[in-house]
Amino acid sequence: MLLTVSKRLEFSASRRLCVKRWSDNKNLAVFGPETEARHGSGRNYVAYFVFAGPVDPRTGMLINISEIKERAGKLLRARFDHKFLNQDNPSFSAVPPTMESIARQLHGDLAPLFSDVSAKLVACHVVESPERSATFYSDGACEANYWLEFSAARRTVSPQLSEAENARLFGRATSTHGHNYRARLTFRIIWLDAVTPLVRYDAINACLDSLRSELDHRYLNQEVAELKDRPITTESLAGYIYEQVNASLPLLHRVRLHERDDFFAEVWHDKSVFLGLRMPFNAAHRLHAACFSDAENAKLYGKCSNPLGHGHRYVTETTIGGQYNKRTGTLHDFGAFRKAIAESLKPWQDRHLDLETDEFRDTPSTGENIVRALWPKIDNRLDQKLVRLRLWETANNRFTLRRT
Repeated sequence: MLLTVSKRLEFSASRRLCVKRWSDNKNLAVFGPETEARHGSGRNYVAYFVFAGPVDPRTGMLINISEIKERAGKLLRARFDHKFLNQDNPSFSAVPPTMESIARQLHGDLAPLFSDVSAKLVACHVVESPERSATFYSDGACEANYWLEFSAARRTVSPQLSEAENARLFGRATSTHGHNYRARLTFRIIWLDAVTPLVRYDAINACLDSLRSELDHRYLNQEVAELKDRPITTESLAGYIYEQVNASLPLLHRVRLHERDDFFAEVWHDKSVFLGLRMPFNAAHRLHAACFSDAENAKLYGKCSNPLGHGHRYVTETTIGGQYNKRTGTLHDFGAFRKAIAESLKPWQDRHLDLETDEFRDTPSTGENIVRALWPKIDNRLDQKLVRLRLWETANNRFTLRRT
């Protein structure tokens, strides 16, 4: 199992995407219209710093999130926040500040600042807009993400099933209904080029335009010719989008398709299929370790050690894998999936975790320990199909447990 802790921070900056030795036409093809902003164009960036390592059994923490905030925040303020990156940050004097290069530079700058702790910075994820983000990993791999939105109607049915089988499997979803879909296309490369983005603007723009033309405001069962013989499920649609994009952009690694904000299907390059579902719960807790004095707890956990407690609206994201059924177009029964998570969370709903649950009477109720305690509850109800479990304590603090 791999446990990671992620801290979210924000910064604002301007930049220009341009390689001086290239012609205007080449810069336009590679970077898009933004390259014509000769004095820079601005973004409100969101950065996620992801750490992995062992959990201290006494404190229940993999790393003190306050330390990430302090050290990473200082770095952002000094080198990135409210800067014109091309000139104010020497790292981008010869390298265009693309999303990928910003993520890589943040990782390179921040990792040495944590050489004194057992946790290691394993990834930096940077978001510049709802449509564009990038991730740089400590092994040198890099990913570029592009989001596509489209609205479409459908009946959730498989042409390989009888009417009765479809009704039994999909229920009311067999009636015509619609969704506002969001698809995330993730491209991956093992070693990032210093100058060019992972995917050229002209290539990804043509790809996204083609998908919108084919899927947006369509009745998928009837108006998209290549879908007529496929199950119209979220899993199947994600697979179809993967096939269409991969045909022209072979660096595609995976596609995630949201039919709702809290539910998605994901298809990977190796044909693996996953389903994800978010579900919240509300609970109170206090960060406190019995092995420490009150003063030591206050120093370690700060305001989170308030003796009367505090609380959160926690959000979980459960992702499962397994055997995809090509005949039905499904990975797992959605109703059973949702029920398994709800039943797992119910004992903690509207409870004080330290005072009213068995799991945290003698264990600090840190995010690390909560996600580790929740894993077997969900996994056992889903026949050990759980592959990733995420827990948001707040929008800024995320804890992730993965099956390796």
